[in-house]
Amino acid sequence: MSKGSPGPTPGFLVWRLANKWRVAVDRAVAPLGLTHAKYSLVASLHGMQRAGERPSQRRLADHTGLEALYVSKLARALESAGLIERTRDPRDPRAVQLALTEQGQAVTRQAIAVVQKLLQQLLEPLGGLDAPRTRAFTDELTTLLDAPLAPSVPNDESSQGTEP
Repeated sequence: MSKGSPGPTPGFLVWRLANKWRVAVDRAVAPLGLTHAKYSLVASLHGMQRAGERPSQRRLADHTGLEALYVSKLARALESAGLIERTRDPRDPRAVQLALTEQGQAVTRQAIAVVQKLLQQLLEPLGGLDAPRTRAFTDELTTLLDAPLAPSVPNDESSQGTEP
């Protein structure tokens, strides 16, 4: 927190909320053999497949906002669990395409139902999943996520000793 701030900063609150939700999703999907990160991957893959895509690991990484190396690690674990299949892209032998297996589709549908129920509970203070406050909150978060990060500026003498 900064010196002039009477309470927590928005960044601190976003971090706390993200951690609270991650833990809640981890607990909710654990009985299905998933973690929040694995759920994010299979749920995104499910949506992309329904739209007719068979995305590469890179495309799925871009879609989820996860690092490509982490998506590769998660994909290997999900493949070992029989939930996804990884195949070489016939158009680009360096790329790996991902698809849910039948078992993966079944587990993902269950997980999506569990997480939707959890989201309703987590968003109840705003009126629930379909409430106007939730839509406004979602719009604000989307605005922040869509804003590009400015390139980092190396420390120079004019910025030393000041708060960000």
